[in-house]
Amino acid sequence: MNVTPLAVGVDIAKQVFQVHEVDPMSGEIRRTPLKRAKFLAYFANHATCVVGMEACGGAHHWARRLVAMGHAVKLLPAHKVRPFAVGNKNDVADAQAIWTAMQQPGMRTVAIKTESQQAVLALHRMRTQLVIFRTAQINALRGLFNEFGEVMPTGRPSAMKAIPAVLERLAERLPTVLIDTLREQVQRVRDLDAQVLTIERRLKRWFDIERACQRIAAIPGIGLLTATAAVATMGDPLAFRSGREFAAWLGLVPRQVGTGGKVKLRGISKRGDTYLRTLLIHGARAVLARNQAPSAWLTRLRARRPMNVVAVALANKMARTLWALMAHQRTYRKDYASPPPAVAA
Repeated sequence: MNVTPLAVGVDIAKQVFQVHEVDPMSGEIRRTPLKRAKFLAYFANHATCVVGMEACGGAHHWARRLVAMGHAVKLLPAHKVRPFAVGNKNDVADAQAIWTAMQQPGMRTVAIKTESQQAVLALHRMRTQLVIFRTAQINALRGLFNEFGEVMPTGRPSAMKAIPAVLERLAERLPTVLIDTLREQVQRVRDLDAQVLTIERRLKRWFDIERACQRIAAIPGIGLLTATAAVATMGDPLAFRSGREFAAWLGLVPRQVGTGGKVKLRGISKRGDTYLRTLLIHGARAVLARNQAPSAWLTRLRARRPMNVVAVALANKMARTLWALMAHQRTYRKDYASPPPAVAA
C-alpha cells in the first residue's frame, strides 16, 4: 500500500522559522516556531517527510541539509505560494500557505542547487555589481568633462582611451585639485576593470573543468558567461520536462491572456531568471549581427518580423538547444534535425 508522506510547510527567516504541519491521523494542526539553532535538530528527530519552502535566500542551503537527513524537499517559487496566503501577512499564515501550495497537483518546483553552482552564481552577481559601478563611474566622468566643453566618444574602450588627452587639455585651465580628483576617478574605473577581469578568469577555471559548460558553449551565441550562468542556474536539467518548458520558465515565450476560448498573445512574459534571459538575448543579437548561424528559418523570420522579435525567438531556440544538450548528454551539431514525433497506431 502506498503511503502519502507527511507534508511540512516551513517559512524560513534569519532567526525564527515557522513550521506548519497536520497530523495525518487526528487532523491536529501543529504550528511550531523554531529558533535558527534548533531548526535542524527538530527535523533530525522528525519522521521522514516532504518539506516545502519558498525558494528565497538561504533556501538551497537548508534544502541540502534536510536532504542529507533523508527528507524530501520542495522549493516553491514565491509567486506560486502567494495566492494561498489567507488573512494578514505573518509567519504563521506564510507557513500555512506553503503547506497548502506544496500539495497542489502540477505545482512547479525549483531544483535544489549544489554549493558549487551557487558559488558560480555568486561570482556572476558580484561581476554584475562591479559592471554597474563601472558604468556609473564612467557616466559621471562624461558629465563632468561635458561641463568643461569636452565630449567623450561613445563606448567604454574609446572613452578610456581618450581620457588622458582630455585631462592634459583640462590641466592647462582648471585647478590642480580637480584634475587630481578626476585622475583618481579614472583610476577607480581601471581598478574596476581589473576586478571584472579577475572574476572572469575565475569563471573560466570552472568552465574548463565543467563538461556541461563546454558542451553548450559550442552553440552560436553562447560564450563563457552564458554557459556558466546557464549550468549553474538550471541546476538539474531533468527538473524540466522539455526544452520548451525551460524556455518558458526563462520568460522567453509570449504571455497569454484569454477568456471565452479566445487567446491573445502579448509580449514575452519575462518570468524566471532575468540575468540568464538577458545573456541569451544579447547572445542572439550577436549572432544576428555577425550572421553566425544562417538558416532558412532565421532568414524567413528576419524577412517578416522586427529585429527584437527575431532576437527573442533565436534566444528561445538557444535555450531549448542548451537544455537538450545538457539533459541528453549530447554534443552540439549544426546540421542536427529532431526526429518527427511517433504516430500512435
